[in-house]
Amino acid sequence: MKRFIILGSTGSIGKSSLDVIAANPKQFRVVGLAAGRSGESMYEQIAHFRPEAVSLRDRQIACEVRNRVGGRTRVYEDFQGMIEMIKTLEADTVINGLVGSVGMIPTLAALESGKDVLLANKETMVMAGELVMDTVKRYGKRIVPIDSEMSAIYQCLKGERRNEVKRLILTASGGPFIDLNREQLAGVTVERALNHPTWSMGTKNTIDSATLMNKGLEVIEASRLFGIPGDRIDVIIHRSSLVHSFVEFIDGSILSQMSRPDMRLAIQYAMTDPERLPSPYGGLDFSRPFSMAFEPPDRERFPCLKLAYGALARGGTAPAVMNGANERAVEAFVEGHIAFMDIPLTIQKVMDEHEFIETPSVDELITADLNAKRRMDEIMKSKKSA
Repeated sequence: MKRFIILGSTGSIGKSSLDVIAANPKQFRVVGLAAGRSGESMYEQIAHFRPEAVSLRDRQIACEVRNRVGGRTRVYEDFQGMIEMIKTLEADTVINGLVGSVGMIPTLAALESGKDVLLANKETMVMAGELVMDTVKRYGKRIVPIDSEMSAIYQCLKGERRNEVKRLILTASGGPFIDLNREQLAGVTVERALNHPTWSMGTKNTIDSATLMNKGLEVIEASRLFGIPGDRIDVIIHRSSLVHSFVEFIDGSILSQMSRPDMRLAIQYAMTDPERLPSPYGGLDFSRPFSMAFEPPDRERFPCLKLAYGALARGGTAPAVMNGANERAVEAFVEGHIAFMDIPLTIQKVMDEHEFIETPSVDELITADLNAKRRMDEIMKSKKSA
């Protein structure tokens, strides 16, 4: 029986992971859960899965949960408590479903404490991909991706020689605004941006999908995970989200992975890898017609994709700064402080101004992320006072 710690257990990835575990009680067990401020949801998860320990970022909510569960479950609090839980619990695997740059240190902590990582937190690889892969080699552990696109590539590369890979092709749904012109994009609302056509995701990932930054982050993630340079990674729009990505080989052959747009399929695959288990989530129905159309993205209307390729090409602290600036820009858009098309403009400004470091340490990456967020806060403050 595999023992799991789930980070971000009350979010979209966390809930999907718990669905898979609940459907396979003889194979999987939850020993640890971590969340932010969702005390009631965490209490319900404790009652259902009875983990050995949980962690909550908010100390007051952690205290409330601790009082409710008594001594049945150990309750850690704040970020350092989560790291201690990761290092202390006896688990085989950590599922990192956290959102944003906060996911980087827990990934490294899990690997260094002898645990495999199932990774949905793409920001980990965007910020510190090279350092993370060095840690994987040093400790002899594995990172298995559970984002649908990264999982697709991971599956297509099984048993293949990397020197025979010509390019990776990531598919994107295009989000809700793929057919809008620049004038229409300038006036989109938060409510419309959160109305994703095919996937059910959290707020940040859904906005990133609408700007195509989500796909830009995945380009960087794929490059780091699979050792393929950015000029050999392409993005195409596939609105029905049935083909999750392609790998093209030097002989012209192309492998793809297809399934229903349901995160539980990729999560279950990662949990059971290298084996497969029957899935209760259903396959594709080939008795009914469905679209297999593909089209190139417009990088002028969606410049976040161009920003990501540029950050990957420059390397160093550039991806971390871009990621930090994007996190704050998304928050500012959701809160109504900037327009949709201001998101890439403000990110570009922060990237242009930052002090570049070519070979950063973990501490320097954390500092670059924090400085990018501080600069974005200054920009937002100046906008409010103008």
